[in-house]
Amino acid sequence: MPAYKIKYAGNFDGALWDGYVRKHLNASLFHMFGWRDVIRRTYGHATYYLMLTACDGGGEASPRHAEEASHSAESILGVLPLVHLKHIIFGNCLVSLPFVDGGGILADGREAEDTLLSEVIRLGREVGAATIELHHERLLASCTEIGAFSNGDSRKPVVVVTRSNKVRMLLALPESSEMLLNSFKSTVRNRIKKALNEGFTTRIGGVELLKDFYGVFSANMRDLGSPVHSARLMRNVLDEFPEHARIIVVYRGMEPVASGLLLGINKTMRNPWVSSLKKYAPLSPNMLLYLRMLEYACDHGYRAFDFGRSSPGEGTYVFKEKWGAAPVPLHWHYIALDGKLPNPESSGKERFEKATHYWKKLPLIVTRIVGPHIRKHISL
Repeated sequence: MPAYKIKYAGNFDGALWDGYVRKHLNASLFHMFGWRDVIRRTYGHATYYLMLTACDGGGEASPRHAEEASHSAESILGVLPLVHLKHIIFGNCLVSLPFVDGGGILADGREAEDTLLSEVIRLGREVGAATIELHHERLLASCTEIGAFSNGDSRKPVVVVTRSNKVRMLLALPESSEMLLNSFKSTVRNRIKKALNEGFTTRIGGVELLKDFYGVFSANMRDLGSPVHSARLMRNVLDEFPEHARIIVVYRGMEPVASGLLLGINKTMRNPWVSSLKKYAPLSPNMLLYLRMLEYACDHGYRAFDFGRSSPGEGTYVFKEKWGAAPVPLHWHYIALDGKLPNPESSGKERFEKATHYWKKLPLIVTRIVGPHIRKHISL
């Protein structure tokens, strides 16, 4: 087997990168090369896209000089997308990937994983990162023996913590949307019927629904006391992945009251951003929203629906469980490069939680302006 070579993928490597991702069983839409441009255009973070190949020739790996030539003749053995979050308050971290549940290393076997992991540790030290976060939907075996990746720097041993206390909630879908309603428990069916009787209407589309989607989303985030993402993030996702992304909005008259953004690839559809207005909760518009999202997934050939990240036993977990979704553990690896035991609870989100009480009281327009400037530095 030819020696491994790490390349920092450039603009002309996107097709080759995506060809590998589409064939990998553990891939998600977050691994697609276009996600790099979504992050860059939205928040301006530096990105490093590591591509492992088995071929001769070429230059040394360098995050400063990504190769811009086509490498169609080479065999890719693994990829790792990384985003550099650097802020005086929220910390200095390499993340794969921020803002979403997925990302991490995709590779053909343990040796390829080890090679990519060793390189990201080297890169982390080069850019001065204190930690590395890998948001994996499966356990990364390489992280169980992280001590082997000291890179000869005994002054700063590598320390890792794997957090598996959160789960993704997956629902197996029937072959058609007509079969959905009968597959739900009676309590779910009754709440859906209640929403249908309220006369809500639904629209499915793309960027033309972004304003209505974001109006609901930003209001809900304010009510939860959480800084909201920039609307540019969702717009860039819709522009970059027009075949994979859709918006669904539920209306009461002309007013949008619940909304979700869907992303689908490899027979699995997920909803990374979904919200409903608190004042309409008694009328259950969110039940109609989830029904329409599940119907859309069924009718477009998806065989599983990912309800997203939850903590077992909490409210969102119970809600998703009632739809029939089953928990699948997430494995997020936190790697400290300074020899200190990493503390996942010290992430930017947890630091902001002390301010949530005051955030809820701010005018909505203020949270829409200020929120993205905070949210862009929070990895979760």
